[in-house]
Amino acid sequence: MTQMAKALLVDDRRQNLTALEAILQGLPVQSVAVESGEAALKQLLVDDFAVILLDAQMPDMDGFETASHIKRRERTRHVPIIFLTAADRDAQLALRGYQVGAVDYLTKPFDPWVLRAKVSVFVELWVKTRQLAAQSDLVRERDTQWRRLTDAVDEATALLRSGDPESRERAMEMLEQARWGSTP
Repeated sequence: MTQMAKALLVDDRRQNLTALEAILQGLPVQSVAVESGEAALKQLLVDDFAVILLDAQMPDMDGFETASHIKRRERTRHVPIIFLTAADRDAQLALRGYQVGAVDYLTKPFDPWVLRAKVSVFVELWVKTRQLAAQSDLVRERDTQWRRLTDAVDEATALLRSGDPESRERAMEMLEQARWGSTP
């Protein structure tokens, strides 16, 4: 079973969080809304997220400082961050957002369909990454099984070549165990 992708929504204004949740409604993503940078960092300790929508201007810890902390953590450094801000289109703020690791910087008012499309892309990438990781685990497991089977066949072959009746019996046991997946 595949875990549902989550989007972390971070804004100090409840009405903005409600609007973001409404924009994302219907997408294959679970919204998790928090009202501060500190709360976002705590949430990132317990959940994995496909994308973070982060308000740039918040009291106490602003979005830039929050993003900086997120990008310093091994577990969260690859989570894409989209900054959302009501600030005017100041290029310096956008540059600052990109410098702390944002993948995008949108100023309000923004087109909700554009935001949905961007979130959809990151959710799809998150799902595909999870699928690839699961397939990689499966390939590693099968590779390990193949090596165990090959080792058992090699050892059984050596025992059979010895010509000793006891060795022959042991070789047969090893091959049967390898056939059924138990370790000799």
